[in-house]
Amino acid sequence: MGVFLTLPMETIAAYISTLSVDDLLDQSAIAVLGSTLVVFVATIFFMTRSRKIFLVDFACYKPEANQMCSKEGLIERFTLCGNFSNESLVFQKKVMERSGLGQSTYVPNGLLVEPVNMCMAEARRETQMVMFGAVDELLAKTGLKAKDIGILVVNSSLFNPTPSLSAMIVNRYKLGENVISYNLGGMGCSAGLLSIGLAKQLLQVRANSYALVVSTENIIKNCYLGNESSMLLCNCVFRIGGAAILLSNRRSDRNSSKYQLIDTIHTNTASDDRSYGCIFQEEDGAGYVGVTVSKDLLAVAIDTIRTNITTLGPLVLPITEQLRVVVNLIGRKLLMMKIKPYIPNFKCAFDHFCAHVGGKPVLDGLEKNLGFSERCMEPSRMTLCRFGNTSSSSVWYEVAYLEAKGRIKKGDRMWQIAFGSGFKCSSAVWCAVRTIDPERERNPWTDEIDDFPVHEYTMDEPSDPPPYHFEPSK
Repeated sequence: MGVFLTLPMETIAAYISTLSVDDLLDQSAIAVLGSTLVVFVATIFFMTRSRKIFLVDFACYKPEANQMCSKEGLIERFTLCGNFSNESLVFQKKVMERSGLGQSTYVPNGLLVEPVNMCMAEARRETQMVMFGAVDELLAKTGLKAKDIGILVVNSSLFNPTPSLSAMIVNRYKLGENVISYNLGGMGCSAGLLSIGLAKQLLQVRANSYALVVSTENIIKNCYLGNESSMLLCNCVFRIGGAAILLSNRRSDRNSSKYQLIDTIHTNTASDDRSYGCIFQEEDGAGYVGVTVSKDLLAVAIDTIRTNITTLGPLVLPITEQLRVVVNLIGRKLLMMKIKPYIPNFKCAFDHFCAHVGGKPVLDGLEKNLGFSERCMEPSRMTLCRFGNTSSSSVWYEVAYLEAKGRIKKGDRMWQIAFGSGFKCSSAVWCAVRTIDPERERNPWTDEIDDFPVHEYTMDEPSDPPPYHFEPSK
């Protein structure tokens, strides 16, 4: 647009420079000047306005039934590894009993064979199975040709081979040589929404484009085989999963899309030593590589999430809720009144809430600190129960749950929030472009959605009491 307007603007400028004061007062000259101003303002507006970003569709990977493994079955597989002491096996069993995971989560084939196979080749097969499975389903649902994808963003925290995971997708689907490709590694469970934020920025500067975002994590190569209890936690909650999301800035895709991206908010507290070190990959004393999860994790997570929603609040909360926060803050800080901090009612701003399923204690803490009801937390708890912690893709299994339940109506606003190592927290706000008909949708929940919600501690015996009571504040 700037190139096409250069010559007319120069011609008009040359014309104006030849006019005297009397000529400038002439009506024809005024008309020319007015037209010039209108063209200039219109040019600036169209060149600087933000493009609307739409989520055309997404797909979550569901492994084969033969990869389903109960908690007892996984302990049996760990026993066959021969690396774990009896104390470590007992510890992992107790953690899984209290984790909120059900009995039907999925583990990689490398853990189900005898002997257990944790080699690099098996790790590649696992990741390709998940990524390609999700992308194949997404392309089938949308009818999009792979060559039409202009932007590719792939994230996986711990498994980053060479060539990269993004290169695997480019090679498999023969994407064009001009595709913009990024591979995000080491950014934890928040990387899925960070990838959405990156794709949004790229779509702002590349018109009429499609962006493919793929979020996954590898289990087999990052299974910890030592006996440090702080490193064994990851073995207990992480399971196979992945998601592929198609974004577009094409106006023609508006009516056929599911959601419009309203905003993304990213918070990074890595400058704080406690936040930086609360999730840390390192070797133990015996030389086994694992991820240490410190006792500060829950406190760091809540603090980072609070910072994130403090930034998000003014963008989404109605003015009445913002005034209540300000009045409460003045009363506590200036007037020294002994009153509790006011927790904004985010239910006024959102119809649906999808929080990363980091674990049951974190979900308990979110529910308590944000004042959410059991129904608000239902997608997160049921995803943890059915699929476990699938890392950065978990928030998409939650959206799929809401769609399968038929809860997404046109105009509904949805809040996704994810957090992970660093420590980082990201939020994404979406608005439903249309009502989602569950009868026309196929996702990992479709064939079994009527069985949910279930008791959060077990999928087999929902009437049993929980094996323990855990207070998030402790």
